[in-house]
Amino acid sequence: MRAWVLLSAVLWYLTGVGWQRSSERTGKGFIYGRPGHPVKIYVKLHHNSPILACMDFRRAKKETVDPTYLWIGPNEKPLTVNDRINITKTGKLKVKDFLEALSGLYTCTLSYKTVRAETQEESIVKQRYDFLIFVNPFAPGWKGACKDSVDCEDTTNHNILQARDRIEEFFRSQAYIYYHDFNKTIPAMHFVDHSFQVVRLDSCRPGFGKNDGLHSNCASCCVVCSPGTFSPDVDVTCQNCVSVRIYGAKSCA
Repeated sequence: MRAWVLLSAVLWYLTGVGWQRSSERTGKGFIYGRPGHPVKIYVKLHHNSPILACMDFRRAKKETVDPTYLWIGPNEKPLTVNDRINITKTGKLKVKDFLEALSGLYTCTLSYKTVRAETQEESIVKQRYDFLIFVNPFAPGWKGACKDSVDCEDTTNHNILQARDRIEEFFRSQAYIYYHDFNKTIPAMHFVDHSFQVVRLDSCRPGFGKNDGLHSNCASCCVVCSPGTFSPDVDVTCQNCVSVRIYGAKSCA
Protein backbone atom coordinates (compact mmCIF):
# COMPACT_ATOMS: atom_id res chain seq x y z
CA MET A 1 0.00 0.00 0.00
CA ARG A 2 1.22 3.50 -0.74
CA ALA A 3 2.32 5.73 2.08
CA TRP A 4 -0.49 7.55 3.83
CA VAL A 5 -0.27 11.16 4.95
CA LEU A 6 -1.84 12.36 8.20
CA LEU A 7 -2.49 16.10 8.10
CA SER A 8 -2.67 17.81 11.45
CA ALA A 9 -3.54 21.44 12.05
CA VAL A 10 -1.00 23.32 14.08
CA LEU A 11 -2.40 24.17 17.48
CA TRP A 12 -0.86 26.78 19.70
CA TYR A 13 -1.32 27.54 23.34
CA LEU A 14 -2.30 30.79 24.98
CA THR A 15 -3.43 31.42 28.49
CA GLY A 16 -6.89 32.95 28.90
CA VAL A 17 -5.82 36.17 27.16
CA GLY A 18 -2.75 37.85 25.80
CA TRP A 19 -1.74 41.46 26.38
CA GLN A 20 1.04 43.88 25.54
CA ARG A 21 4.11 43.60 27.73
CA SER A 22 4.01 47.39 28.15
CA SER A 23 0.60 47.28 29.84
CA GLU A 24 0.17 46.70 33.54
CA ARG A 25 -1.56 43.64 34.97
CA THR A 26 -2.15 43.24 38.69
CA GLY A 27 -2.47 40.13 40.79
CA LYS A 28 -6.25 40.63 40.69
CA GLY A 29 -6.19 40.23 36.93
CA PHE A 30 -6.94 43.86 36.03
CA ILE A 31 -5.34 45.27 32.89
CA TYR A 32 -4.57 48.97 33.09
CA GLY A 33 -4.23 51.42 30.23
CA ARG A 34 -1.25 53.50 29.19
CA PRO A 35 -1.76 57.17 28.31
CA GLY A 36 -0.97 57.70 24.65
CA HIS A 37 -0.27 54.00 23.98
CA PRO A 38 -3.04 51.58 22.92
CA VAL A 39 -2.96 48.29 24.80
CA LYS A 40 -3.46 45.22 22.60
CA ILE A 41 -5.41 42.34 24.09
CA TYR A 42 -6.21 38.94 22.55
CA VAL A 43 -9.32 37.10 23.74
CA LYS A 44 -10.30 33.55 22.83
CA LEU A 45 -13.48 33.15 20.81
CA HIS A 46 -16.52 32.63 23.10
CA HIS A 47 -14.46 33.44 26.21
CA ASN A 48 -14.71 36.45 28.52
CA SER A 49 -12.31 39.34 28.15
CA PRO A 50 -10.01 40.27 31.02
CA ILE A 51 -11.11 43.09 33.30
CA LEU A 52 -10.03 46.43 31.83
CA ALA A 53 -9.44 49.28 34.26
CA CYS A 54 -10.24 52.82 33.12
CA MET A 55 -7.00 54.27 34.45
CA ASP A 56 -3.28 53.64 34.43
CA PHE A 57 -1.34 51.83 37.13
CA ARG A 58 0.14 55.01 38.61
CA ARG A 59 -3.24 56.73 38.86
CA ALA A 60 -4.68 53.63 40.56
CA LYS A 61 -2.20 54.11 43.43
CA LYS A 62 -3.30 57.69 44.03
CA GLU A 63 -6.44 59.21 45.48
CA THR A 64 -8.90 60.11 42.74
CA VAL A 65 -11.58 62.68 43.61
CA ASP A 66 -15.08 62.28 42.15
CA PRO A 67 -14.09 60.05 39.23
CA THR A 68 -16.43 59.38 36.33
CA TYR A 69 -15.91 56.89 33.51
CA LEU A 70 -17.13 56.82 29.93
CA TRP A 71 -16.54 53.72 27.78
CA ILE A 72 -16.88 53.95 23.99
CA GLY A 73 -17.14 50.73 21.95
CA PRO A 74 -15.86 49.83 18.46
CA ASN A 75 -19.03 51.31 16.93
CA GLU A 76 -18.03 54.69 18.45
CA LYS A 77 -21.08 54.66 20.70
CA PRO A 78 -21.14 54.69 24.53
CA LEU A 79 -21.23 51.23 26.06
CA THR A 80 -24.17 50.34 28.25
CA VAL A 81 -24.51 47.41 30.65
CA ASN A 82 -26.29 44.37 29.22
CA ASP A 83 -26.01 40.58 29.19
CA ARG A 84 -22.67 40.81 27.39
CA ILE A 85 -21.20 44.09 28.65
CA ASN A 86 -20.37 44.52 32.34
CA ILE A 87 -19.16 47.90 33.66
CA THR A 88 -18.61 48.35 37.38
CA LYS A 89 -19.09 51.53 39.40
CA THR A 90 -15.31 51.91 39.46
CA GLY A 91 -15.13 51.93 35.67
CA LYS A 92 -13.91 48.40 35.07
CA LEU A 93 -15.07 46.70 31.87
CA LYS A 94 -15.53 43.02 31.03
CA VAL A 95 -16.99 41.67 27.79
CA LYS A 96 -18.59 38.22 28.02
CA ASP A 97 -18.67 35.52 25.34
CA PHE A 98 -16.40 37.46 22.98
CA LEU A 99 -17.25 37.26 19.26
CA GLU A 100 -15.49 38.44 16.08
CA ALA A 101 -17.84 41.40 15.70
CA LEU A 102 -16.88 42.68 19.16
CA SER A 103 -13.24 43.21 18.13
CA GLY A 104 -11.89 46.70 17.79
CA LEU A 105 -11.02 49.84 19.72
CA TYR A 106 -12.44 50.28 23.22
CA THR A 107 -11.84 53.75 24.64
CA CYS A 108 -12.39 54.95 28.17
CA THR A 109 -12.23 58.55 29.37
CA LEU A 110 -11.51 59.06 33.06
CA SER A 111 -12.59 62.42 34.51
CA TYR A 112 -11.70 63.53 38.04
CA LYS A 113 -11.22 66.66 40.15
CA THR A 114 -8.00 68.22 41.32
CA VAL A 115 -7.70 70.98 43.94
CA ARG A 116 -4.90 73.54 44.11
CA ALA A 117 -3.53 73.61 47.62
CA GLU A 118 -2.81 77.37 47.53
CA THR A 119 -6.14 78.63 46.19
CA GLN A 120 -8.43 75.64 46.77
CA GLU A 121 -9.44 76.06 43.14
CA GLU A 122 -11.03 73.01 41.59
CA SER A 123 -10.44 71.83 38.04
CA ILE A 124 -11.48 68.81 35.98
CA VAL A 125 -8.81 66.52 34.51
CA LYS A 126 -9.60 64.11 31.70
CA GLN A 127 -7.45 61.18 30.59
CA ARG A 128 -8.15 58.80 27.70
CA TYR A 129 -7.14 55.14 27.60
CA ASP A 130 -7.29 52.97 24.47
CA PHE A 131 -7.61 49.18 24.39
CA LEU A 132 -7.45 47.26 21.09
CA ILE A 133 -9.21 43.94 21.60
CA PHE A 134 -8.86 41.13 19.06
CA VAL A 135 -10.36 37.64 19.10
CA ASN A 136 -8.60 34.39 18.25
CA PRO A 137 -10.21 30.95 17.85
CA PHE A 138 -9.45 27.80 19.76
CA ALA A 139 -10.93 24.41 19.05
CA PRO A 140 -13.73 23.19 21.37
CA GLY A 141 -12.51 20.72 23.96
CA TRP A 142 -8.93 22.01 24.09
CA LYS A 143 -8.89 21.97 27.89
CA GLY A 144 -9.70 18.28 28.01
CA ALA A 145 -7.17 17.46 25.31
CA CYS A 146 -4.36 19.39 26.92
CA LYS A 147 -5.23 18.50 30.52
CA ASP A 148 -2.50 19.96 32.76
CA SER A 149 0.06 20.51 30.01
CA VAL A 150 2.08 23.72 30.15
CA ASP A 151 2.43 23.65 26.37
CA CYS A 152 -0.70 22.58 24.52
CA GLU A 153 1.14 22.36 21.20
CA ASP A 154 3.55 19.76 22.62
CA THR A 155 0.61 17.73 23.90
CA THR A 156 -1.14 17.94 20.54
CA ASN A 157 1.96 16.94 18.62
CA HIS A 158 2.48 14.00 20.96
CA ASN A 159 -1.12 12.86 20.40
CA ILE A 160 -0.72 13.15 16.62
CA LEU A 161 2.43 11.02 16.70
CA GLN A 162 0.62 8.44 18.81
CA ALA A 163 -2.17 8.36 16.22
CA ARG A 164 0.38 7.85 13.47
CA ASP A 165 2.00 4.94 15.32
CA ARG A 166 -1.36 3.26 15.93
CA ILE A 167 -2.46 3.63 12.32
CA GLU A 168 0.90 2.30 11.17
CA GLU A 169 0.54 -0.66 13.52
CA PHE A 170 -2.95 -1.31 12.16
CA PHE A 171 -1.71 -1.64 8.57
CA ARG A 172 1.23 -3.75 9.69
CA SER A 173 -1.03 -6.15 11.60
CA GLN A 174 -3.45 -6.37 8.67
CA ALA A 175 -0.60 -7.30 6.35
CA TYR A 176 0.57 -9.94 8.84
CA ILE A 177 -2.92 -11.44 9.09
CA TYR A 178 -3.17 -11.66 5.31
CA TYR A 179 0.09 -13.51 4.91
CA HIS A 180 -0.82 -15.98 7.70
CA ASP A 181 -4.46 -16.48 6.84
CA PHE A 182 -4.89 -19.55 4.64
CA ASN A 183 -8.39 -18.42 3.66
CA LYS A 184 -6.92 -15.45 1.76
CA THR A 185 -10.23 -13.63 1.92
CA ILE A 186 -8.58 -10.32 2.85
CA PRO A 187 -7.52 -8.12 -0.10
CA ALA A 188 -3.80 -8.00 -0.80
CA MET A 189 -2.02 -5.45 1.33
CA HIS A 190 1.64 -4.44 1.31
CA PHE A 191 2.97 -2.06 3.90
CA VAL A 192 6.47 -0.55 3.90
CA ASP A 193 7.86 0.23 7.34
CA HIS A 194 8.36 3.95 8.06
CA SER A 195 6.40 4.94 4.95
CA PHE A 196 3.60 6.56 6.97
CA GLN A 197 4.32 10.28 7.50
CA VAL A 198 2.93 13.15 9.53
CA VAL A 199 2.88 16.54 7.82
CA ARG A 200 2.66 19.72 9.87
CA LEU A 201 0.02 22.05 8.40
CA ASP A 202 -0.14 25.68 9.48
CA SER A 203 -3.59 27.18 8.95
CA CYS A 204 -6.25 29.51 10.36
CA ARG A 205 -10.01 29.24 10.13
CA PRO A 206 -11.85 31.50 7.61
CA GLY A 207 -12.01 35.10 8.81
CA PHE A 208 -8.73 34.77 10.72
CA GLY A 209 -5.05 35.09 9.88
CA LYS A 210 -1.55 35.72 11.20
CA ASN A 211 0.25 39.05 10.96
CA ASP A 212 3.54 39.35 12.81
CA GLY A 213 3.69 43.06 11.91
CA LEU A 214 0.33 44.08 13.34
CA HIS A 215 0.38 41.46 16.10
CA SER A 216 4.09 41.19 16.89
CA ASN A 217 3.39 40.23 20.51
CA CYS A 218 1.19 37.36 19.33
CA ALA A 219 2.84 36.50 15.99
CA SER A 220 1.86 32.81 16.05
CA CYS A 221 -1.78 33.57 16.85
CA CYS A 222 -4.67 33.24 14.39
CA VAL A 223 -6.26 36.65 14.95
CA VAL A 224 -9.56 37.93 13.53
CA CYS A 225 -9.08 39.78 10.22
CA SER A 226 -9.36 43.55 10.67
CA PRO A 227 -11.62 45.82 8.58
CA GLY A 228 -10.13 46.19 5.11
CA THR A 229 -9.06 42.54 5.02
CA PHE A 230 -10.66 39.10 4.70
CA SER A 231 -9.78 35.39 4.61
CA PRO A 232 -12.10 33.05 2.68
CA ASP A 233 -10.40 29.76 3.50
CA VAL A 234 -7.86 28.19 5.87
CA ASP A 235 -4.95 30.33 4.70
CA VAL A 236 -2.69 31.94 7.31
CA THR A 237 -2.99 35.51 6.01
CA CYS A 238 -5.79 38.03 5.67
CA GLN A 239 -6.09 39.50 2.16
CA ASN A 240 -6.70 43.19 1.47
CA CYS A 241 -10.19 44.35 0.48
CA VAL A 242 -11.08 48.04 0.82
CA SER A 243 -14.83 47.37 0.86
CA VAL A 244 -14.72 45.27 4.04
CA ARG A 245 -15.96 47.22 7.07
CA ILE A 246 -16.18 44.46 9.68
CA TYR A 247 -13.91 42.18 11.68
CA GLY A 248 -13.71 38.52 10.71
CA ALA A 249 -14.77 38.92 7.07
CA LYS A 250 -14.75 35.72 5.03
CA SER A 251 -15.34 37.37 1.65
CA CYS A 252 -14.55 40.63 -0.15
CA ALA A 253 -17.99 42.15 -0.43
